[in-house]
Amino acid sequence: MSLANQIDQFLGAIMQFAENKHEILLGECESNVKLTSTQEHILMILAAEVSTNARIAEQLKISPAAVTKALKKLQEQELIKSSRATNDERVVLWSLTEKAVPVAKEHAAHHEKTLSTYQELGDKFTDEEQKVISQFLSVLTEEFR
Repeated sequence: MSLANQIDQFLGAIMQFAENKHEILLGECESNVKLTSTQEHILMILAAEVSTNARIAEQLKISPAAVTKALKKLQEQELIKSSRATNDERVVLWSLTEKAVPVAKEHAAHHEKTLSTYQELGDKFTDEEQKVISQFLSVLTEEFR
């Protein structure tokens, strides 16, 4: 099979795997809380800092409307709470509830586990091969922009 066909099959498999997901994480979520990957990522962001809808949208590179939808679902599950900024009552700040802390920690651990798997895969190649792979991924990424 040609390299072009391998790349096509690889990207097709990624598209199927990542359908309707914000990110690709390997393995299964272990928190037993049914959330979308976007909702999980929002919890991870809020574990690091209190944030606004606009900042979350910017960090995740998704629309503010998509963030609002995810925030409403998280609020319904009592995983986040809102408050008003003291310097501007129009600004809504979002933060985690105690119930959400272990879920956010699990999502962060899931991230680390995925990155560790990627590192293990990379370590199977020589430094020179890793440079070629890195160059290829950089060029391929530019094609999507």
